[in-house]
Amino acid sequence: MSWIDTLGYAGALLTLATFSMKTMLHLRMAGIAANLAFISYGAVGSVYPVLLLHLTLLPLNVWRLRQLLRLTRQIREASLGRLSIDWLKPFSRSRQVAAGETLFRRGDAADEVSFVLGGRFRAVEADVALTEGDVIGELGLITREHRRTQTVVCEQAGTLLMLSYDEVRQMYFQNPAFGFFFLELVAERLSRDAQRTLAAAAPLR
Repeated sequence: MSWIDTLGYAGALLTLATFSMKTMLHLRMAGIAANLAFISYGAVGSVYPVLLLHLTLLPLNVWRLRQLLRLTRQIREASLGRLSIDWLKPFSRSRQVAAGETLFRRGDAADEVSFVLGGRFRAVEADVALTEGDVIGELGLITREHRRTQTVVCEQAGTLLMLSYDEVRQMYFQNPAFGFFFLELVAERLSRDAQRTLAAAAPLR
């Protein structure tokens, strides 16, 4: 077997390996290696159909790999809490809220989530202050009844960034970084509520 044939067999084995990969990242990397092996095989062996095919597939695999790496970086940034909500502004609506205004009451129908840009709000039943960077109404999206779980009032005039639940769902699937960020928000809220419940029950033990 000549070394040219070795290149062809290497490309074939690498292509076969792509079918056993469990992640898209490794699949693309193996695909690129297979493309390079077949390009070398086609060029040296003058097998032009193989050469043209993998010259076409190589930039496609490189492009997809770059997309995956960028996506991984976005998710990592979201997990470290560095995701800015500034990029949400073109897709949302701002609302000015006056002090003393009630946003909604516990049990009301829920259809949107709000990001606090300024001011101070309070979840009445939980007695929790909500300030810049906090999110209001995220649990209503995942509860089956889509009802508000808290009454929220404005204590100090401020600004909210509003997104309907339909818009949140679209962004969740279109932008994995936002999806990861939103899951962290919900998990943090549930963890905080659980800790508060345990603290309230502690004196009864």
